Amino acid sequence: MLNTTSGLAFEHERVVAMQAVRDAATLCRAVQRGVNLQAMDKKDRSPVTVADFGSQALVCRVLEEAFPADPVVAEEDSGELRQPAHAESLAKVLRFVTEVQAGVDQESLLRWIDRGGALGGARDRFWTLDPIDGTKGFLRGEQYAIALALIVEGRIEVAAMACPNLPTAPENDGVAGTGSLFVAVRGQGAELYPLDGDLPATPVRVSARDDWGLVRFCESVESGHSAHDWSATVAHRLGITAPPVRLDSQAKYAVVARGEADIYLRLPTKADYREKIWDHASGALILAEAGGVVTDLDGRPLDFARGRELSENRGVVATNGPLHDRVLAALAETFRPA
Repeated sequence: MLNTTSGLAFEHERVVAMQAVRDAATLCRAVQRGVNLQAMDKKDRSPVTVADFGSQALVCRVLEEAFPADPVVAEEDSGELRQPAHAESLAKVLRFVTEVQAGVDQESLLRWIDRGGALGGARDRFWTLDPIDGTKGFLRGEQYAIALALIVEGRIEVAAMACPNLPTAPENDGVAGTGSLFVAVRGQGAELYPLDGDLPATPVRVSARDDWGLVRFCESVESGHSAHDWSATVAHRLGITAPPVRLDSQAKYAVVARGEADIYLRLPTKADYREKIWDHASGALILAEAGGVVTDLDGRPLDFARGRELSENRGVVATNGPLHDRVLAALAETFRPA
């Protein structure tokens, strides 16, 4: 798809995706300021908050308006909110969504949330969304991301990721109002915008580090999300001595993409576990367009044409590029399927 004005592929999709995650970030910040952050439990026992539902509703609203024929594969559905026991949470979601998008009624809200129920696969095109990736980080007031990507015939073409608590540069850490918006279009590189204000974009580029004494891992905060003990073993094999950078969500892809860390491993905690596509699509394209490499543990590209899961892949290995083959070799020596 070409924009006849700019001549850039997927330019309209890029602009729409940026607006969608900005709207969602506005809501998430408002929830953090205005709600006692208590989470409901979904059936899989992971926490879900008012912000998850509100974020998904706003992103799906923007996508519906711009691309009404495009399906959306997203993490949430409205089933929990429709239960009488959660009427108070539904009212809160509606209130926060209305603060961003005036005039919303309850049925429109629930319909937007349920727009995320598509199955994905190898179809022509669809969007995949994690409305809050890193919900536990959100609840702790730490790192989380709103991660959106367009997949066309199994290939990620556009990615937008808002990281409301991630400063645009390490030296801005702790500065009020900081936040980062990462954007990538296949073949056009990755860019970083301040989430607040109208400052221009800056290019995002991975590090060129290949000295194992300087290399840094990037890991989830909680070991339940990835096998930290295996990561430590791999680090030892590679001669990595620097402590890992630990943060929640696809912000890890962003940190590697801009060179603050060099390796991100998502190692299965169970032999039969498969990753969800919304947990990786946006970050994977951003890192790839920044010059990095993303595969599974066996060195295969991530396959986003298999539905809602990366069912043909085992784990995720993301690096700055020069380190990738050696990391895969260390994993082969260390990590074996059960």
